[in-house]
Amino acid sequence: MPQDKSTQAEPAMLDEAAYTLDADELPEAIAARCFPHGAYAYDEKLGKKKYEKRLEKLQIELVKLQAWVRASGERIVMVFEGRDAAGKGGTIKRFTQYMNPRHARVVALSKPSDVETGQWYFQRYVAHLPTNGEIVMFDRSWYNRGGVERVMGFCSEDDVERFFLEAPVFEGLLERDGVHLFKFWLTVSREEQLKRFYDRKTNPLKGWKLSPMDHAAVGKWNDYTKAIADIFRNTDTPHAPWTVVDSNDQKRARLEAIKVVLKAFDYDGKDDGNIGPVDDRLVTTGLDFLDQDRF
Repeated sequence: MPQDKSTQAEPAMLDEAAYTLDADELPEAIAARCFPHGAYAYDEKLGKKKYEKRLEKLQIELVKLQAWVRASGERIVMVFEGRDAAGKGGTIKRFTQYMNPRHARVVALSKPSDVETGQWYFQRYVAHLPTNGEIVMFDRSWYNRGGVERVMGFCSEDDVERFFLEAPVFEGLLERDGVHLFKFWLTVSREEQLKRFYDRKTNPLKGWKLSPMDHAAVGKWNDYTKAIADIFRNTDTPHAPWTVVDSNDQKRARLEAIKVVLKAFDYDGKDDGNIGPVDDRLVTTGLDFLDQDRF
């Protein structure tokens, strides 16, 4: 059972210089603040056997859900966002692992071409939306405009302001046309993010994951925090709310994200016992995340 950490003292703040990728290995002061340490809901990782058992049950339900989507002609869009190294790709992989790839697509777009840059901002994303009977998962999405593009200076503040006006309208059009839209934001602590960056840096099998953008992100934590707050404040709407998932423990985060989707549908053969309740210690909305000041 998780311990009540509300009365525990927060560790002393570290100097900004401690957050760097320049060392040969993760600094001890950072490691001491990574999960399972810190102000998290759980003080230990979910065991591998428990995780795999729970995941299998959820993936059986996902197969049922996809069969229902195919038969009914429903359309599902899932947007996966979050800070770098939050675990978006790993979560998507667990969604798709046993799905029929002909009808479940992952969209991970590179930077826009010159032609796409001259188009309506949402245009290149529209081209990847699902047809009847399809599930589409965006590994990053149109929210690049409010996040990385803004923080890294790839767009103007006027572009960002226009995006915040248009995104709720765009998503409202999808909802009114019958598309089921899920917006996931995976969140990690600053220390946990840096730990994962060092894992990429020191593990030859993961080195390809460490990009120049990751190096830049290390020094822009506060800029990203402001951008994330603005995203939630402007785009967490009744018809397209954000689902924020604490991803410091990636295994738990994957399970919770899958539960959120499964619980939203009354599909054929649904077994609620396989799903279980969504853990509200790990899952919240964007606006509640802001109110709780959980950055």
